[in-house]
Amino acid sequence: MQSIISSQIEYLRAMFVSGFTFVRNAVKLDYPVKEAILSVLPLVDEMVVAVGKSEDATLDLIRSIHPDKIRIVETVWDDSLREGGQVLAIETDKAKAAVNSKADWLIYIQADECLHEEDYDEIRTNMERFKDDEGVDGLLFTYTHFYGSFDFVGDSRTWYRNEIRVIKNDSSISSWKDAQGFRKAGTKLRVKQINARVYHYGWVRHPRYMMAKAVEANKLWHSDEWISERFDPKKDFDYSKIDSLKRFEGTHPKVMLARIQAMNWEFSHDPSKKKFGFKTGLLYYLERLTGWRVGENKNYRIG
Repeated sequence: MQSIISSQIEYLRAMFVSGFTFVRNAVKLDYPVKEAILSVLPLVDEMVVAVGKSEDATLDLIRSIHPDKIRIVETVWDDSLREGGQVLAIETDKAKAAVNSKADWLIYIQADECLHEEDYDEIRTNMERFKDDEGVDGLLFTYTHFYGSFDFVGDSRTWYRNEIRVIKNDSSISSWKDAQGFRKAGTKLRVKQINARVYHYGWVRHPRYMMAKAVEANKLWHSDEWISERFDPKKDFDYSKIDSLKRFEGTHPKVMLARIQAMNWEFSHDPSKKKFGFKTGLLYYLERLTGWRVGENKNYRIG
């Protein structure tokens, strides 16, 4: 009888959800990390933020957002790691390791991503639906990648279309490679695709900040010599070299509206002009016609 009661209590227990992210030099590089965190807070019981030692007021910024719900883990990045962006996965795992042990689900967001409030019900419903399903490790989101301004999105094969942003609270799940996705004991996660979006704003900021971000980000992959040959930190970033964009027709998350209204640079683009080689162009138009992306790298297993 006692075991039956205990089972009923466990079944009725409210779902506990933790959020986690990491960041460094958000002010210096104009990351929308405040907006990213605010977009997740309505869905979580706590938010863990791993704040790397920064050259600006990033720590103060994170402290100011929601002190009652956010827990900060102060970290130091290993800047000697310059291969494959692996330090990003290390910092992600530091944040993940600090979440509450009773969490059923973990929502991961990067410092330049936002969830849309219109998708909250979809996310909650699927977390509840698959909470006790041992065959589901995570939930898969579709991506919208903004470029140059808040009015254009990348629509070529350059941009990944889906990624995992909700995972079970499982210690065997860890960040993979450059923290784009996750693995479970080295294998791809079993996921369910849900009708929810991640808006990626990593390529939208003043060209001066974009150049600074490009220089700093590439330090996680390349040598100083490689970077100096390709980027001049004294110049603005050249947004014109993109292969293909289309106009954005939807709405932005409400948490982004103030940042959008404060946009202080000009960006113009003709979506009809494409910069493809023959093969890339052929694959692009095939995808437009059929929805099939030939050779797509899928960092997950859809069940």
